[in-house]
Order: sequence, then C-alpha cells, then structure tokens
Amino acid sequence: MSFLLADSRQWRPQMAENLELRTGKRFHRLTSPEELTAENVCALQIERAFFPHWSHRIPETIFTKIDCVIFHMTDLPFGRGGSPLQNLIVRSIRQTKICALRCVAELDAGPVYLRRPLSLDGSAQEIYVAASAIIEDMIVEIVQRRPQPVPQTGTPTVFKRRQPADGDIAALCELKKVYDFIRMLDADGYPRAFLETDGLRLEFSRARLSGEQVMAEVTITRKSHGK
Repeated sequence: MSFLLADSRQWRPQMAENLELRTGKRFHRLTSPEELTAENVCALQIERAFFPHWSHRIPETIFTKIDCVIFHMTDLPFGRGGSPLQNLIVRSIRQTKICALRCVAELDAGPVYLRRPLSLDGSAQEIYVAASAIIEDMIVEIVQRRPQPVPQTGTPTVFKRRQPADGDIAALCELKKVYDFIRMLDADGYPRAFLETDGLRLEFSRARLSGEQVMAEVTITRKSHGK
C-alpha cells in the first residue's frame, strides 16, 4: 500500500520526495482535481490521502473509501471555510494553528488528528512556505504514529471565501491595515491588493511597514474595458 499527496499549490515541490525519504513509504503526487478519481486511487492502492494545499472539493467517492487528511490554517472549529489566512490577518490575528483533520461531508468539520502552531508574520508567500514545512512534519507523524482523530468541540465560526475585489485598499485609513492587506495577498497565484483610478490599476507587493509609512512595490497597468 502507498500514500497519496494531493497538492494544487506547490509551496514545497519536494514534499513527496522528502516524505518518502523520511518514512520509507511510497507517496504518489497529484496536482489537479481531474487526477483525483476513485479509479486512480484504486489503481495506486492508496492507504491514506493527504491534502496539504487543496482548494477543491474532495469527491465523496474518495473520502468515504479511504482516510483523507486535510490541513486547515485555523484552530478549528474557529475559522471553518474559505481564505483562512486572509480572514485571520484582516482580524489582526498573529498566531494560529494548523489542524490536520479527517475529511467529512461537512466543510472543515471532521475530527482532528494534530494541531501545530503557526506564526502569521511576513508575506502570504512566506507564511505558506513555513506552513508547508510544518505540514510535512505532521504527515510524517501521522504515518509513523497513527494518532486517532479527536472530534471538534465548541461553537463553529465560519469564514467566507474572499474574492479578488476584496483586495481593494481604497477605503482603508490605517497604515497597519494597508500593510496587512498587501502582505496577506502577496503570494504566487493570488490577486494582489490594489487601487484603481479612472484609467489605471495599481497592484502592490513586497510591503514593509516603517514608522509612519508603508513602502511597497507597485505594478501599474491600464484598466481593461468593462472594469
């Protein structure tokens, strides 16, 4: 039997190879939802599937047949739902937990195998890379120790998935909020924090808060018709 590593955001491209070296087990990696089929899982003889950074629904035909472990960047049941990193930062939260939990039909409601601390300082890119290293360690621990998952307790708080338009910083007045908006969206594949004029769009990255100013790189483009 072998393990599956489903990762649509490759913050740690060598994770599958690292896991094989650290556990002595075979890890098959896939990166798209089209590859995640019951037929593939059966053909590969998968014992358990891990989903480090996966923004797609896991089919019921998968999670009802094998144990699927997902990783969520909040201290569940607080913060179920979409865009956990961004929703934490806009709430001025500086520390969180990564939860490894079993996938069930209800979103982010499964029992939890492990919880590990994560700092939310730095850019989104830096946080995701740091989280990936922690998740790799968690996967090794689950494979080797086989902990039993513990049901979540308490009243759930559900986050709403943030949209690209939510990155508009025009209405912000506090410099710390501007800095947080820029850094929480500063990662590969994410829409940047932005400002727009009648004809131009300004997108920001690499923010630094220094005294009474925020310094950042800006990319300026012409607005497309209809925007």
